[in-house]
Amino acid sequence: MDLSVTSTEYTTVTGTSAFVPSPATPYQGDIARYWNDEARPVNLRLGDVDGLYHHHYGIGAVDHAALGSSADSEYEKKLITELHRLESAQAEVLLDNLGAIGRDDTLVDAGCGRGGSSVMAHQRFGCKVEGVTLSSTQADFGNRRARELGIDDHVHAQVCNMLDTPFEKGSIAASWNNESSMYVDLDDLFAEHSRFLKVGGRYVTITGCWNPRYGQPSKWVSQINAHFECNIHSRREYLRAMADNRLVPQAVIDLTPDTLPYWELRATSSLVTGIEEAFINSYRDGSFQYVLIAADRV
Repeated sequence: MDLSVTSTEYTTVTGTSAFVPSPATPYQGDIARYWNDEARPVNLRLGDVDGLYHHHYGIGAVDHAALGSSADSEYEKKLITELHRLESAQAEVLLDNLGAIGRDDTLVDAGCGRGGSSVMAHQRFGCKVEGVTLSSTQADFGNRRARELGIDDHVHAQVCNMLDTPFEKGSIAASWNNESSMYVDLDDLFAEHSRFLKVGGRYVTITGCWNPRYGQPSKWVSQINAHFECNIHSRREYLRAMADNRLVPQAVIDLTPDTLPYWELRATSSLVTGIEEAFINSYRDGSFQYVLIAADRV
């Protein structure tokens, strides 16, 4: 089912109209409404730095020299620029793990948000990138940015259920989920990626997952779930579901130490959302991990 086919109009919290795709489940309808209404400054102001609008977090060491003194009147602007640099560094690491991509290839950005990673993928590889999202607001935003950049013939987003996409079997060279897999059942997700990926095609995910060694999801993980209306999976669930769907991991990278500086810096900014403490504490106590998994379709 292509969720872009049937939709209903409603009024957002800001008073503007948006379309909610007719979902396969009530939960997907809730998620579509959530992201249609979402307009957090932490996403929009960071994207305003250079026009790349992300919906994920950052990795890497903070450049304190670039930040300068907190007493500087420009400090907050510099802090926002630094947070955005770390976001884009995260996307670069994801793209690094996609393997050899040619200009004639097509990639899928599953849960594409406002399209920052899709744009970066096209800029790096020169290829076509198809984004899918349940949010018509996000798809419209991403398509508008692609037109402004003059790349709308290569970068396109559509309102679509990423568990049931219109892409032909074996037609996609590589695909990814960048912090979007916690909104779906992993078996269903990986079955769909496995279906449309070419044999030998690469799948990459960067995600937060709860650590099986901790025993159960911690109270911090539960807070993150409630905040984002999602269902965080364990690292073990990712590997099991990949194995069941012909996706063989080639790399499993623990990015937890690399993302903690981003969260510690964000917690000092004017863009706090109230969830920063849960991320910082869960990363520090080991109950939550930030991982990259790259797998090949066999």
